[in-house]
Amino acid sequence: MPLLRILHLVGSAQNDFYCNLSRLYAQDCLNATAERSRYDFHIAYITPDGQWRFPRSLNPEDIAITKPISLVEAIKFVTTQNIDLVLPQMFCIPGMTYYRALFDLLKIPYVGNTADVMATASHKARTKAIVAAAGVKVPQGELLRPGDVPTITPPVVIKPVNSDNSLGVALVKEASEYETALKKAFEYADEVILETFIELGREVRCGILVKDGELVGLPLEEYKLDPKEKPIRSYADKLQQTDDGKLHLTAKDNIKAWIVDPSDPITQRVQEIAKICHQALGCRHYSLFDFRIDPTGQPWFLEAGLYCSFASKSVISAMAKAMNIPLHELFTTVINETLGSWERSKELGTRPTQVKYPQKLIAKDKLG
Repeated sequence: MPLLRILHLVGSAQNDFYCNLSRLYAQDCLNATAERSRYDFHIAYITPDGQWRFPRSLNPEDIAITKPISLVEAIKFVTTQNIDLVLPQMFCIPGMTYYRALFDLLKIPYVGNTADVMATASHKARTKAIVAAAGVKVPQGELLRPGDVPTITPPVVIKPVNSDNSLGVALVKEASEYETALKKAFEYADEVILETFIELGREVRCGILVKDGELVGLPLEEYKLDPKEKPIRSYADKLQQTDDGKLHLTAKDNIKAWIVDPSDPITQRVQEIAKICHQALGCRHYSLFDFRIDPTGQPWFLEAGLYCSFASKSVISAMAKAMNIPLHELFTTVINETLGSWERSKELGTRPTQVKYPQKLIAKDKLG
């Protein structure tokens, strides 16, 4: 059987932070999923200046000696390489949208959600509106632009509308704190979303995996928070940057985050709501959602994070492992789903987007 030629799309055309974050996860994925008898891995590495490189590895030395080329030259090169599949590893907005759309134009299938779905999910307010329309409970909120005055009475959570890793996020307990918190949030985005603070019961993440056209709910991941000392997650709970500029993951342990026992009653409830979010947003292959559980046990949708690097430390990888699905099997499942939906779309003459899953949306009156 011929090797499957997979192109890992790595880096960032936006800034060094996202470029380094992408390389961190992609390197882990390359090490964890390498099977020379099945896959022939290739790397496309994009830097903030918009240049492309095709290094033999993601080691800094190999990247440094690889000649940078323009987008036009990169497209010419990619189209001659007989790539079977692209694995997007870019976390910046251009990487999640423009660069995925490029491979739609080149008619090369890629793992994960489409560019339009990623564009929607990267905007927290639009995502909330869509899942709310499907009957999912979301915190009351409003979207602000510079100069707008908040109308929601604190406590509220302030978030840049399209930033990840809790950059610019703040909990405002008094109206007097609005000015400082908004100033900080607007450093990361032109729009800021305010949400009514949901009292802490628990905070969990739920992953959905598509297998043979079926939506499979993965075990939940729960985060350590405290109603008084740490009521919301911060950037420091997710990433740490050392003095030399290197990024390290800080939430990948059993202290700050852990897998919830599948027998916990909250698991099935959250999984059902996550499946509705998946369908409402038009996701494919997999999806990932954050929920706040209030003290009464009611789940509230917070946001979507529709990417997975298939690194050993990726959240979906950890969830699948807890379900006795090793990373190599998870990787194979998603590849098969990607190529299968691509072939079906060619037969039908449609875009390789979400297929119609046999699951029906849960009635809205059952979501609460």
